[in-house]
Amino acid sequence: MTAYVSAFDLFSIGIGPSSSHTVGPLRAARAFADGLAAKTDLMDRVTRVTCTLYGSLGATGIGHGTPDAIVAGLAGLDAETCRPEEVRGAWSGLAEGATLLLAGRHEIPLARNDIAFEPRTRLPGHPNALTLRAWGTAPDGITDALPLLEETYYSIGGGFIRRDGEEAALAARATHPLPYDSSEELLRLCDEHGIPICEVARRNEAALHGEAATRERLDLIWSAMAECVAKGLAGDGTLPGGLGVRRRAAALRAHLEAADRIPARDTSIEWLHAFALAVNEENASGGRVVTAPTNGAAGIIPAVAHYYLRFVPEASAEGIRQYLLTATAIGSLFKANASISGAEGGCQAEVGSACAMAAGALCAVLGGTPRQVENAAEIAMEHHLGLTCDPVGGLVQIPCIERNAIASSTAVSAARLALHGDGSHLVSLDAVIETMRQTGLDMSTKYKETSEGGLAVNVIEC
Repeated sequence: MTAYVSAFDLFSIGIGPSSSHTVGPLRAARAFADGLAAKTDLMDRVTRVTCTLYGSLGATGIGHGTPDAIVAGLAGLDAETCRPEEVRGAWSGLAEGATLLLAGRHEIPLARNDIAFEPRTRLPGHPNALTLRAWGTAPDGITDALPLLEETYYSIGGGFIRRDGEEAALAARATHPLPYDSSEELLRLCDEHGIPICEVARRNEAALHGEAATRERLDLIWSAMAECVAKGLAGDGTLPGGLGVRRRAAALRAHLEAADRIPARDTSIEWLHAFALAVNEENASGGRVVTAPTNGAAGIIPAVAHYYLRFVPEASAEGIRQYLLTATAIGSLFKANASISGAEGGCQAEVGSACAMAAGALCAVLGGTPRQVENAAEIAMEHHLGLTCDPVGGLVQIPCIERNAIASSTAVSAARLALHGDGSHLVSLDAVIETMRQTGLDMSTKYKETSEGGLAVNVIEC
C-alpha cells in the first residue's frame, strides 16, 4: 500500500463551511441517491428518505449546514459544480408540504424532521457518521416496515467519505511509480532518484492522470484558490450563524494598500493574514472554497502561496505547481498515518496538517532540499500538537478564522527557520505525525468538533 493521495482528491473544490460536515455529507447523500437511481424498480417505490446524523455531525451539524448538504446531495447536486446558494436553505428553509426531486428524477415529500440528530451516539467507524434510509412500498404494494435501502457513511475529513463495510480507499503500490508510506521512505526516494519532493508527487500524478491533465488540474485548483481569496478580500458585512462576526479581510486589504504607499514599510505578514482571513471568511459564509486539506484549515495553503507570489521575486506559475505538489506529498502522510479530521484528532489534525503542508511547500519553492522541506513540515506540526477543535456555536468562525491567519505566519516562519539549517534534526516528521495521532486518541471528545468544551462553552458563559 502507499500513503500517496492524489492532489485532485486532497485539494477538492467544494463549498463551505466544512469539508467533513458539509462537503462529505453532501457527497454521501449524492452517492445514496445515485445508488437508488441505478435501481429503477427500487427508486420508483421510494416514498420517503430519512437521515440520522451521529456524533459530531449530530452535535454541530446545524451550524455547519449539514442538513442542507444532505438535501442537496439527495437532489443530485455535486459539491464541485453546484452553486453555494443552491445548498443554503435546502433544509433550513423547507416549507410545509415541500417535496424533493430525488436524484433529480423521482419526487417525494420532504420535511425537516426527516433528518434526525443523535449527538450522543457515536458509531465505531468514525465520529462523523450518518445513516440514510429509503422507505417505500414492497413489490406487492404493501408498505414495508423495513427500509428499502439503508446505508451508513463516514465523513472522514477533507470531504472524503467511506461507506460502512468498505475498506479505506488506499491505492495499491502498483498504481504509483514512486510509492511511500513515511517521510523516511519519501526522502529515500528523493535520494535514490536525485529529485525533489514535488517531482515524486508529479510522477505519481502523471501515472494516474497523465502529464497534461495533471498540469491543467493543478492550475484549476490554484485558480479556484485565487478566486476564493479575491472574493474574500472584497467581501463585507456579517457572517451568517448568529454570532455577529464581521468580515475583516476587505478592511484589512484597504488598510494595507494605503500602508504600501509608505516607503520601507514591510506589510508582508499583514498581507499573509489578510489572504488567510479572506479564504476562511468566504468559507464561513458558505461560499466556494478548496479543501486544503479541509475547509476549516482552507486558508493556510492559499495564503502562503499568495505570500510567495507577492513577496518572492523569482515566484512563478510553475513554482505554484511545485508548491501544490509538495504540499500534496506531505499531506498524504498525515491522512494515511494520522488524521485530517477535526472530529477525530482535534484542530491539530486540520490546522496543524495544513500548516505543515504549507511550511514544507514554501521551503521547497524557496530552494530548500528535501530534508529541509521535511524539517519545515516537522517544525510547523510540532507547534500545533494538542490543538483543540472547539468552534463557538458550532460555526467555523471563532477561533477558526484567526487560527488560519496565525498558522500561516507559523508556516512561513517554519520554512525560513528550516532553510537556515542543513535539514538534520532530532525529531522526524514521522515521529510528529505519530504523536499527533496518539494525542488525538487521548483527547477528550468535547475538544473534537462537538462544541462541548473549550471556547465553545466559555465564550457563551462570558
